[in-house]
Amino acid sequence: MTLRVAIVGTGPGGFYTADALLKSDVELEIDLIDRLPTPFGLIRGGVAPDHQTTKRVIKAYDRSAQNECVRFYGNVELGKDVALEELKALYDAVVLAVGSPLDRKLGIPGEDKKGVFGAAAFVGWYNAHPDFRNLDPDLACSAAAVIGNGNVAIDIARVLVKTPEEMAETDLSDYAATAIHGGAVEDVYMFGRRGPVEAKFTNVELREMGNLTDCHPVVDPADLPNEVTGEWSARDRRLRERNLETLREFTALDPADKSKRVHFAFYANPVEILGGAHVEALRLERTAVENGRARGTGEFFEIECGLVLPAIGYQAVPVPGVPFDEDNGVIVNEDGHVGDGVYCAGWVKRGPTGVIGTNKPDGDVVAHRILDNLGAGAGKEGRRGLEALLAGKGVRHVTYDDWQKIDAAEISAAADPAPRRKFAAVEEMLAVLES
Repeated sequence: MTLRVAIVGTGPGGFYTADALLKSDVELEIDLIDRLPTPFGLIRGGVAPDHQTTKRVIKAYDRSAQNECVRFYGNVELGKDVALEELKALYDAVVLAVGSPLDRKLGIPGEDKKGVFGAAAFVGWYNAHPDFRNLDPDLACSAAAVIGNGNVAIDIARVLVKTPEEMAETDLSDYAATAIHGGAVEDVYMFGRRGPVEAKFTNVELREMGNLTDCHPVVDPADLPNEVTGEWSARDRRLRERNLETLREFTALDPADKSKRVHFAFYANPVEILGGAHVEALRLERTAVENGRARGTGEFFEIECGLVLPAIGYQAVPVPGVPFDEDNGVIVNEDGHVGDGVYCAGWVKRGPTGVIGTNKPDGDVVAHRILDNLGAGAGKEGRRGLEALLAGKGVRHVTYDDWQKIDAAEISAAADPAPRRKFAAVEEMLAVLES
């Protein structure tokens, strides 16, 4: 018999699960289902456009997608075009690898004002994600506040201050490039509730901020401790020591004639977004760190800004009929097994943590659970039934060959030296397939 598996979501969690399954000696059919016509999830829509090297992992995913056992069904949305119960009837296993697409809220007054955009939305906007094409942030302000001390926060800050020349070899969307490079932002404040020792950006990301053409990294030397204290693993301690060293180097840099600044502002907790209908300022409370936790000191200050960009984490969307842990924002599971033929992988399994490669062990674990539980399958219909179902509903699914045509069109439309010019609307993508 053939083990038939549907994987919903084609980001790292989905592809690493497929890859792990393909390494088994079981006869397989693996169908990758995505609501967008484009595969690769956050690699395409979340990785910073100036980090093209990071996106090379797509080559490994491409090999999996072109395996003879695998099919891609893009432009197919779970809950709209196909129900979970329908997939369960067709496949031995259904793996939910749908990620965590929503922004965590700050939970402070003023969060609903114009000019407040969560990181998922803002990053999706400059990465030409169809969900955020029409975000239209107003970048006419002179200052922006990015809330968070992780790699996403530092990505946003960097993209806002890089010159057009520095972004020339990227796949930054045309409309975002026009807005950013034609905007007025000169100061970007990056606020963290805790100190530089607790910051979660990697040293590679941090060092980039000292080598920008027209931007000076601003660090208050008083915020930098002499050494790393606290309980850390040897690896984490080394990372934090390198970050401190880099931040100390920033304090010695000459701002020269650079017109923009990124301010690394530690020990600051946002408490209110001020203004009328639109953001005008951010109010913060100074903090102190005790036992790794930030506590308020009762001292408050404000900075004027016209844009607030929280980058404090993501949340998954509950899937109807699947148990969901609201507190942790994940599907309830046991090593990826949800029950009744349903599994999960990636962020929706463990939460939005780690880097791209962190999803690989998830995929391995989930694949082994599927193989242990289901063996060689139960003779279900699989993709033949799926294609009949979609055809009966009039759903135009996108194959991997179709995606390659879209991919080729994006690459050919790019102005040198950019790697591609992304389509930002599903209709534009589908139009390529009709031409």
